Amino acid sequence: MEKNRIFFLNGNALKLLALISMTVDHIGYHLYPSLEILRIIGRISFPIFAYMIAEGCYYTRNKEKHLGMIWGVALICQVVMSIANGNLEMCVLVTLALSVTMIYFIDKAIEKRGWIPILIALLTSLVIVFIPTVLPAVLKEQGFVIDFGIFGVLLPVAVRYAKSRPLKLIACTVCIILLCLTTTLPTRWYHLLALIPLALYNGERGKLRLKYLFYAYYPVHIVVIIAIKSLLS
Repeated sequence: MEKNRIFFLNGNALKLLALISMTVDHIGYHLYPSLEILRIIGRISFPIFAYMIAEGCYYTRNKEKHLGMIWGVALICQVVMSIANGNLEMCVLVTLALSVTMIYFIDKAIEKRGWIPILIALLTSLVIVFIPTVLPAVLKEQGFVIDFGIFGVLLPVAVRYAKSRPLKLIACTVCIILLCLTTTLPTRWYHLLALIPLALYNGERGKLRLKYLFYAYYPVHIVVIIAIKSLLS
């Protein structure tokens, strides 16, 4: 009983908190860039989403459908954002899609235990690492960048394969610190605030089925905010 009082946030609560934080962050980025407090509030969203993506990769039954869905939504959102911004800066869904792809092939290698699945997982992981580390330099003139970089991609992977809740939190902390050390965003260290709600996570999904909420909400709220920005300008 005491444990439930301490760890009182379920997966649904964390996802809703991250959605609110993300919305505030994007409002600050697109509409009120001078209000730093909005970006600070928004810093907690990515670590929570990354952690919950890792949880989703573990619990989902249809891994192929999960992988296809996140890539489908990511590509739709990316087209909208590239047209609006005029560059190849990748949205956060592309980052998470790369994470899910790496996890998918590693899971397959663990499941099949053959040298071919292991080789495929290794080659896929190398390509995924190449994308946020080398490709931005190659496509610098086109503004290509992976949101949150290599450690943003690796964060869900580290959480997925940590064996216990404390180890998951430690893995998340290490990746957040490395992420902050390799980026220059002034508000980057506020990512660490996400560890507070994550530490209160009880490992339960919650009664509401919010599996597809993020995937539906993300493109809708991006379109709405960009439309408002266009009207104001």
